Amino acid sequence: MKIKLIVIACLLSSFGSIFKGFAQNKQPNIIFLMTDDQRWDNMGCYGKPEFETPNIDKLATESVVFDNAFYAVAICMPSRVTMMTGRYNSSHRVGFVAPDNFTLSQDDFSRSYPALLKKEGYRTGFVGKVGFTVSKEAQRPSTPKEHFYKENLSNTFDFFAGSETTDEKGLVIWPERDSELERIYQEGRQNSTRTLRTGEAMLRFIDTQPKDQPFCLSVSFYAVKHDSNAHMYMPHYDLFKNNIFSVPENWVKGTNEELPKVVKENARGYRLHKERSSTPEQHQRLVQRFATQGYTVDEQVGFLVKKLKEKGILENTVIIYTSDNGRFQGSHGLFDKCLLYEESVKAPLIVYDGRIANNDNARRENALISSVDMAPTILSFAGVEAPKSMQGKDFVPVLNKTQDMSQWRDAVFMEDLFLVDMFHQRGKPEAVVLKANQRLIEENKSYRSHGVRTDRYKYFVYYEHTPKIEELYDIDNDPLEQNNLVNNSKYKKVLKQLRKQTEDLYQKAIH
Repeated sequence: MKIKLIVIACLLSSFGSIFKGFAQNKQPNIIFLMTDDQRWDNMGCYGKPEFETPNIDKLATESVVFDNAFYAVAICMPSRVTMMTGRYNSSHRVGFVAPDNFTLSQDDFSRSYPALLKKEGYRTGFVGKVGFTVSKEAQRPSTPKEHFYKENLSNTFDFFAGSETTDEKGLVIWPERDSELERIYQEGRQNSTRTLRTGEAMLRFIDTQPKDQPFCLSVSFYAVKHDSNAHMYMPHYDLFKNNIFSVPENWVKGTNEELPKVVKENARGYRLHKERSSTPEQHQRLVQRFATQGYTVDEQVGFLVKKLKEKGILENTVIIYTSDNGRFQGSHGLFDKCLLYEESVKAPLIVYDGRIANNDNARRENALISSVDMAPTILSFAGVEAPKSMQGKDFVPVLNKTQDMSQWRDAVFMEDLFLVDMFHQRGKPEAVVLKANQRLIEENKSYRSHGVRTDRYKYFVYYEHTPKIEELYDIDNDPLEQNNLVNNSKYKKVLKQLRKQTEDLYQKAIH
């Protein structure tokens, strides 16, 4: 009898180990949180406690926080497509201006992370700013008058509350008979702003989630972009309106005459800085309002974590927090984004894995990560193989420390294909638009650029300009990018190497 009991005990122990293994291998829930235009350092866990992001900071204490994450492209529409599809802008060609001003085809979208997870049995949801258009075939222009979300996205998303730029215009929601979702977006609702509504819809998705199915929820906040009262929750503004924020050392009062002539004469960031962020008073007003919106987003993150705990699913949930691009806020004498300086292209990236989350597993990580890595990494969390179309790298092995870092990338590729003069050509016949693009290049008004960021250096080139204009920075010794080393003979070898690396990565990006 004693022997039988021992055998049974051993069997139970073995089964227990098996069941534990099954639990650990269970597909996790995945929540991808993206803000709009949130500069990487505008939060406490990235060194700016004055921005007051307590919930994100707390999440970071149990997460891997990346200090060298970068956008493959730093403007909203192409950046969002890059993160969903795992492809570079020069590959998917979805953007604001010709010649890269296509919509995303249904075929290409079928190889995005939400579509692939849907096929694998995940319940999928999207809340917030879509920012790009899916159509049957890729077509120009990329910003049609109608987006037809229901027709083009309902096969991918089980739950949807999205629009192009603001939920007060062109919002589409489903399931269509969800009375709570309808209440959240009821027209004229008092004491509600875009960020609060996004947060409520996010929680509604969690409340309607079946217990026996994994889910992937993509939440794209409209904040922190735009700074009018209509876009802010004013009780939160009262917390910041009298605050004096630190001023970056590379913020420029007035105009920055050191910028390349082609940028000063043609890029909108130079002009907008003079209008909106070139005085101390303007700078403080702008940052106060970005801080307000960041605080409101942070509150929604707190509500989300609380909800996941209440549902008992936080321990099987991965939360990824990032933005779609950065923001200059007057640094370099620029407003806006796009250009390849750090304030524009450096990304906040926090990855929380509830299956292993604790203070001991939390760390800062210096591996070079690109926004093109988001889609293959999300698929990897779910145990789904990335399609060959995805050009990014799965960084789950970096997270769990199984990656041989000597085999990891030593540079990330970045590009800026946006020209404001071409943005003004939208809506004209295709032949006229393409001719206007060629004319800008011939007149030496193009400031399109691409380049690389290594762990130490930043190099980029305005490649359509004649002669080409190059910039090279030693980030270790010049993190604010104030000293262009292109003409410094000591860096001749580095310059040659990064030129070649840029061209090699560009050739890979376009295929």
